[in-house]
Amino acid sequence: LLVSNSCVILPHMWNPDKYWEQLIFALAALICGFIVSRILRVIVGRFFKRAALKLNVDPTHYSFFKNAVDMIIFLVTLIVVFRSIPALRTFGTTLLTGAGILAAIVGFASQSAFSNIVSGLFLVIFKPFSVGDRVRIGTIYNGDVEDITLRHTVIKDFENRRVVIPNSVISNEIITNSTITDERICVFMEFPVAYSANLDLVSSIIKRLALSHPNCIDNRTEEELARGEEQVMVRVLNITELGIQIRVSVWSRNSIEAFEMKCELLRAFLKEFAAAGIELPYPHRI
Repeated sequence: LLVSNSCVILPHMWNPDKYWEQLIFALAALICGFIVSRILRVIVGRFFKRAALKLNVDPTHYSFFKNAVDMIIFLVTLIVVFRSIPALRTFGTTLLTGAGILAAIVGFASQSAFSNIVSGLFLVIFKPFSVGDRVRIGTIYNGDVEDITLRHTVIKDFENRRVVIPNSVISNEIITNSTITDERICVFMEFPVAYSANLDLVSSIIKRLALSHPNCIDNRTEEELARGEEQVMVRVLNITELGIQIRVSVWSRNSIEAFEMKCELLRAFLKEFAAAGIELPYPHRI
């Protein structure tokens, strides 16, 4: 019998040839794991470098991902070695169980952070918006995209405040992007006029003021020009208890000029309507 400090090995269990085969297999597995780890590290590094350029952030901030790849490959290699060598199988099972419990604890504790990171990667890949775009996230957040990281997106609102939104929240919201492909925007203005108002006069005043505004552009296609459609559309939208509901459609180059034009035109409409005796009705209470 061969006696060691911890166990007794029977002669039929000791096979030098088998021992060397297992040792060579373990070394080969470790070498293969090292090569695969280097290859994946290079691939992941290049991916994050491109993502960091798009996000305008330092790529070294995400070097822990490359280290995580090394750890995963090393762990898989150890599992293969321990499960393939009978003498180490029991020890490998115990090690795997402990690692699984630790991974579950760490994963549960950091699931929110990883959710934001994965969502940030999706933002880089699918690009629903870029830095500088004017967006609306859901129905609450409006403004210009100032910064994008793998964890959060910074929106500068119209009051010059910064709204920091986790990427996982953005991924679950509807995104309205005003500048993703075409910055031109159609402005709708709706207001009522009295039943007694001269609609032809109302329409002529609206068109004259809108066409004279510097932010108004002609967005008609050749087909629309051939049909004789007007640059500024004035339509009777509805007849309500207050009066006749008018809708005005005017095009502008971008959302900023559109907002300025809308505010200035509404002011001009009120002034011209008052001078022409056109009443804008409002509800009365007794």
